[in-house]
Amino acid sequence: MGEITIKEAQQLVDNWIKTYGVRYFSELTNMACLTEEVGELSRIMARKYGDQSFKPGENDNIGEEIADILWVLICLANQTGIDITDELKKSFEKKTLRDKERHKSNIKLKD
Repeated sequence: MGEITIKEAQQLVDNWIKTYGVRYFSELTNMACLTEEVGELSRIMARKYGDQSFKPGENDNIGEEIADILWVLICLANQTGIDITDELKKSFEKKTLRDKERHKSNIKLKD
């Protein structure tokens, strides 16, 4: 599989759910799944970049956990009628208008 746009990812997830997943989990269940996936990423980050160490059998699979998070976010977007591409464009516009000078002038971000 080559490059995938966000719109294509939303369609691919929808097709997968309808082919293999029977139906979407409820929105609340998917929200709980999202929280679980973020927790799994957090655990790995704490072990790799924080003060904790990996337990026997744990994997440094940050990419897999990020992909799992994206999957559930796409499910939530699909089942609530959200076009992530459109919303991301709006988010860039909002952040650019609000923060175009803010971070550049933040002394805490200077090297």
